[in-house]
Parts: sequence; C-alpha cells; structure tokens
Amino acid sequence: MTDAGRPEPIGLARWTVTSGSNVNSRAAVVLRAGSHDWHASAEGNGAVAALFKAVDQALHDVLGGQPRLVAYDVHALAEGPDAEGRVTVQIAPPAAAAGLRAGGRFTGGIASTNIVAASVEAYVTAINAMLGDASWAGAAAEASARRGSADGADEGAVGAELGEEPAIDTTAWFSR
Repeated sequence: MTDAGRPEPIGLARWTVTSGSNVNSRAAVVLRAGSHDWHASAEGNGAVAALFKAVDQALHDVLGGQPRLVAYDVHALAEGPDAEGRVTVQIAPPAAAAGLRAGGRFTGGIASTNIVAASVEAYVTAINAMLGDASWAGAAAEASARRGSADGADEGAVGAELGEEPAIDTTAWFSR
C-alpha cells in the first residue's frame, strides 16, 4: 500500500519478445507491485499483441479476465528514425466484470524511441488507472484469497497468476 492507502501500482519489471516474418510472436513479462510478482508468457500476431496477451495472462486472476482494448494510437513526436513516438492505449474492463467494475474507460500514454516498450508500458499504465478506480479497490487481495492465500505474501510466491504452466516459456531469457 502507498502512504495514501492506495495499492502499489503494478510496474513492468521485465519483458522480452521475439518476433519475425511468418511466425507468431512470443512474449514474456514479469510485473511487480511491492513484493508481489506476476509473470506469464504468450503468443500473438505481432510483438505488441504478444506482450498485451502476456500481461493479460499474468493479471487474469486480479482482473477477472482480459481488458478490452478500445484504442491504440502511435504518433511521432518529431521527424527522423531516432524520434520519440507517443503510444496511447485505452482499455475497458473485462467483459466478465460486473457491477461498478463493468464501466469506464482507462487510458495510459508513454513516449519513447522504442515503440514496443512504450506500447506495453502504456498498457500497464492503463491497467493501473483501472485498478486505481474506487470500484476496483481490493481486486488483488480478492484474487489472492481465491487462490487460498489470504495475505498473498508467501515467500517465493508468484502472486495471483494463472495456476497452470504457460504454454510458452520464454522466461529463461531473464535468467541470463
């Protein structure tokens, strides 16, 4: 918890993605809030899609599903190959969200010379905006309770992530 009593924002601790022509892209992410880690890997139709799916899988129990991508915009902030671009992502709560959690649009925006990095960081920023809404208070604690860990602080616990092994394990890259 922060000093203001709000949950710690989820940060993107690490990520990797492999992509190429005529193949599905693969991504792995490690997300962190305080001492709590979530990680997952996924495939997608392109680097950004694979990263978004990995984030969705890592936070599935916390969010109760996959946020709906409403808008994804990339705009150059200057000219030239080294210019920064600004990525803006807007999401809506997962389709399965009920009650007050079912409404709203949440936006994240990041500027960077690396558009792939800016994309996944903007997505996580939008998710933090959603989780920061009063209707989402306690979502992470609820996910931990559903998994049988009331405090979610077990030594070495990965937190509220999917209980099954990911189909694609690219997390070994992080150990190098």
